[in-house]
Amino acid sequence: MLQNAEKNDTPVKSQEEYTSLLHTVLDTRYRGRPRAFVHTYGCQGNVSDGERMKGMLAEMGYTFTDTAEDADLVLYNTCAVREHAEDRVFGNVGALKNIKAARPGMVVALCGCMMQQPRVAEKIRKSYPFVDLVFGTHVIHRLPELLYRTLCGKGRVFELPDEAGGITEGLPVVRDSSFKAFLPVMYGCNNFCSYCIVPYVRGRERSRTLEAVLDEARSLVEAGYRDITLLGQNVNSYGKDLETPVSFAQLLREINAIPGDFRIRFMTSHPKDCTRELLDAMASCEKVAKHLHLPFQSGNDRVLKEMNRRYTREQYLELTRYARQVMPELSLTSDVIVGFPGETYEEFQDTLRLVEEVGFTSLFTFLFSPREGTPAAKMPDPVSREEKGKWFRELTDLQERIAEKRNQSLVGKRFRVLVEGPGKKEGLLAGRTQGNVVIEFPGEGSLIGSFVDVQVTQALAWILRGQMES
Repeated sequence: MLQNAEKNDTPVKSQEEYTSLLHTVLDTRYRGRPRAFVHTYGCQGNVSDGERMKGMLAEMGYTFTDTAEDADLVLYNTCAVREHAEDRVFGNVGALKNIKAARPGMVVALCGCMMQQPRVAEKIRKSYPFVDLVFGTHVIHRLPELLYRTLCGKGRVFELPDEAGGITEGLPVVRDSSFKAFLPVMYGCNNFCSYCIVPYVRGRERSRTLEAVLDEARSLVEAGYRDITLLGQNVNSYGKDLETPVSFAQLLREINAIPGDFRIRFMTSHPKDCTRELLDAMASCEKVAKHLHLPFQSGNDRVLKEMNRRYTREQYLELTRYARQVMPELSLTSDVIVGFPGETYEEFQDTLRLVEEVGFTSLFTFLFSPREGTPAAKMPDPVSREEKGKWFRELTDLQERIAEKRNQSLVGKRFRVLVEGPGKKEGLLAGRTQGNVVIEFPGEGSLIGSFVDVQVTQALAWILRGQMES
């Protein structure tokens, strides 16, 4: 679904001129409309960037294909958070060599967080000569210009400025769903957790204006979107950098006041900036999902200090206690890093105890992955990966028991569910409760994209089964 916001700022006007020029270039170069394959790795922020790049490509005249083999343009939007993600990108880029040899007119483009790292860009330059265009996170809005230079120039194009600059509003969007939408409210991060590469590749925190966010939210509601997720590396910092500061809690209340039947989600929240004001806003806003993703990463104070997280175990626990006090139905999820450099098994036990005390709905668990250029990558790390793997399994086994017990407690309860698509078994639909728990139930495909009431009849390990109520 192609959507266009009002285009009134100079950067967008400049790119419109390149878009117009590209129509002529593409008509000459290809027979019929060219096809683009856009693949995004990583977080929801990357997905949102990918939707905006697809919006620009659609305005240039591209259609979209699901395979690289059929594409005239292959665009990989990359992620740098973990080593595994980088390895996948290099593997998939390498596989394009033979495809491009058979289709010399194909353009291969790489962008996103990986490309913003100098070592990666240099590796692409030296080892992957068939890659035509490389650009970083700060110039996504200049895709028409960069593609024009690639198609009309004589060499490869590498555009990787260090400075983020301002926020470009008014980019077109091709959204992946007609009823669920990502809405970025800010970009970048100031936290510099010792293991994280994000501040180095995404730049410092930059908030969109309240008016810009509200305008996009209203347009989404008017277009029929039922589930809107507000995005930022740390949404709790939203508005602090604006000329007239606005809190994230205030933003939630403003969006909640927009007329319409829709649900508001957000991520990600940093515990050091999670306030009682925010939790009170969540509790009082009927459209805000009672689901809080609040990464704690470790349950041990020494490890948290080495991670530069800037909160303590007890401060995190106090937040969760207050959150459940004002929202008894709250679903809490979190991220955990297992095997941070120097972490001992005894310190890891503190993580297990925190998980037991809080009782999370689900966890996103990761073995520590060193990121070159971060302080943690240089820290002594004496514990073997095999030993860390044992700790990891201990954590996931514990969380599985907690999730199963929590799911069992939901049997017999009724939930308002947004139907997202078919279930895993024929005849079933799948949707999510406001607590972000998947539930499957019998129903017709015509219900996809709408809210229904479902009573839970069965609890499985990670999902629920139920029946629609009339």
